[in-house]
Amino acid sequence: MSSAPQRRRAVVTGLGMLTALGHDRETCWSNLLEGKSGVGPIDSFDVSEFPVRFAATVRDFDPTKLLSKPEARKSDPFVQYGIWATDEALRQAGLHGEVPDPDRTGVIIGTGIGGIVEIEDQHTKLVKRGPGRISPFLVPKMMANAVTGQVSIRYGLRGPNYAVSSACASGSHAIGLALRTIQYGDADVVVTGGTESATGPLGLAGFCAAKALSTRNDDPQRASRPFDRDRDGFVMGDGAGILILEELEHAKKRGAEIICEVVGFGQTGDAYHITAPREDGVGGRKAMTLAMQDAALNPDDVTYINAHGTSTPYNDAIETRAIKAALGDAANQICISSSKSMIGHLLGASGGAEGVVCAMSIQQNTVHPTINLDNPDPECDLDYVPHTARDCRIDACLSNSLGFGGHNVTVAFRRYTD
Repeated sequence: MSSAPQRRRAVVTGLGMLTALGHDRETCWSNLLEGKSGVGPIDSFDVSEFPVRFAATVRDFDPTKLLSKPEARKSDPFVQYGIWATDEALRQAGLHGEVPDPDRTGVIIGTGIGGIVEIEDQHTKLVKRGPGRISPFLVPKMMANAVTGQVSIRYGLRGPNYAVSSACASGSHAIGLALRTIQYGDADVVVTGGTESATGPLGLAGFCAAKALSTRNDDPQRASRPFDRDRDGFVMGDGAGILILEELEHAKKRGAEIICEVVGFGQTGDAYHITAPREDGVGGRKAMTLAMQDAALNPDDVTYINAHGTSTPYNDAIETRAIKAALGDAANQICISSSKSMIGHLLGASGGAEGVVCAMSIQQNTVHPTINLDNPDPECDLDYVPHTARDCRIDACLSNSLGFGGHNVTVAFRRYTD
C-alpha cells in the first residue's frame, strides 16, 4: 500500500480588512492597538422604537471608489465589503491585476446572513407596490454565494468557488476549508475569510427579539465588554476580513512576502441547542484540540488566542472553560483578547476579520487589548490583555469562532519558518 502524499503548506501573503474602525487593514490594526471602540449610534435608519439603538457599522463607505455605479447597484453591501477587502488583500499579495494561473486560484468566503439588506428592501417594495416592481437583481444580490461569484468574476479566478454559511463560524470555516483546498492540491491560491452587512431594521430587530444584544444605549462605546462581570450581550458589527492563502512553494517561486502560515483547522458540532453553547464547552475544547493536533502544536507552543469573546454571559464563561480544558496549565500563560470589544460581532465575517488580526499579531509581535474589561468575571480568570496592547513574541496562535447552531471552529496560525 502506498503512503499518503505529504500535505502541502499554506501561507498567508495578503490581508484586507474593513470594519467600524477603518476601511483598510492598517487603519483597523492601529485603532485596535490603541483600544478604540468602533461602536456608535445607528444613523442609517430610524431606531427610535428599537430597544437597541447602536452598533459597530461601517461608516462613510463609498463603494464607487472601487466599483462602477452599475456594479454597486447590482451588489448587496455584504458583497461590496467582500470585494473591497479582497482588493486590498490581492494588492498586498502582489496578485492584483493578474494571477499566475486563474484555474488554480479559488474563492472560499463565509457569510452568516448573506444579502439581508436586499431581501428587506425588496420585501418592502413587494408589500407596498406589488410583485411587478421587484428587482430582477434580487436573487443574484441576496444569495450567500454572490460574494464568491462576484469576486471570481471581477478578478478572473476560475478555481474552487463557493460560500460557507455557519452563522458566526462562517469566516473561520472558510479559512479552514481554504487550508484544506491548498493542502490537498485543489488550488495554489485561495481568497478566503468572511463578509457581513446585517445591521438593518430586520437584522437588528431579530437579534433584539432574541435578547442577544447589549442594551447600553446610554454608553454604546462601553457596551461590548467581553469577560467583564457586567456584560449584558453582544454588539452587532459589519465588515469584512479577507486573507490570501497560498501554497508555500508557489509563493516562494514568485517572491511573495510571507506574513505567516496557516497550520491547523479543527471543527466540531455541539448537537445541543440552536443558539446556546453546551455549558461544559466540550465542542469548543475539541475544536481547539483538533486544530492543535492538526498543526502539530503542543499547548505550550501557543502564545495567543483570539477569542470568540462575544460579551454575552454564556459565551465568555463557557469559552473560558473550553480554553482551560483544551490547554491545561498552559492556559494561564497565554495572552487572550477579543476583537469584538472594539469592532463588535461581525457574525459570519468575524472569523475572517479575526484571522487578519492573528496574522498581523504574529507579523508585528503585538496583541491588541480587550477593552471595557473593568470588572473581571470570577468565572473568566485568564489573561485577557485588558485595556492596553502588549508586545509579545507570537510563534503560534489560535482563532476561535463559535456559531449559532452549535458550530465550533478553531484555526491555528504559526510564524513562518523554512
